[in-house]
Amino acid sequence: MFQLGKTIVSEDILEKDFVCNLSACKGACCVDGDAGAPLSVEETKILEEIYPKVKPFLRKQGIAAIEARGTWTKGTDGDLETPLIDNKDCAYVIFDGKTALCGIEQAYNQGIIDWKKPVSCHLYPIRVKDFTEFAAVNYDKWDICDPACSLGQELEVPVYKFVKEALVRKFGEDWYAELEIVAQELKK
Repeated sequence: MFQLGKTIVSEDILEKDFVCNLSACKGACCVDGDAGAPLSVEETKILEEIYPKVKPFLRKQGIAAIEARGTWTKGTDGDLETPLIDNKDCAYVIFDGKTALCGIEQAYNQGIIDWKKPVSCHLYPIRVKDFTEFAAVNYDKWDICDPACSLGQELEVPVYKFVKEALVRKFGEDWYAELEIVAQELKK
């Protein structure tokens, strides 16, 4: 672990390799698990605002879940998260054949909205836990992502490079530049 500004960062994000392999996992992270995607208070407001524009991209089951529970919910631990369909799929998930995709991201890709998706989804496999004085930045190892780890090793892409855009979105360009310096130092 090392400190960058007000973050405590796991060296795993520098040392482990990762490149999403949707052809292998079929977007399992959007349909497996026991909770929705973590959200910030600001993101809950964004979801409320963009829902009418995202709704046409969603499946009827997702629309039903959102309209029954809201555009976001509080999980069993009290954290804010996306609602689920039958305690499984994220309510915002859509499918291209058998591959799970994000309905929010599809609306973004088509220029309908200017918000890509929750930053927790964009950052995955990195998870950020906010504390009073700092944020913990950790690599989340999940067996459904084994194909992504293998592809990352084959292509020699460390986690932090794979999620560069999301890390910059969350922490800023300066933070990421400092992270790259630490990564270079660790290689020596």
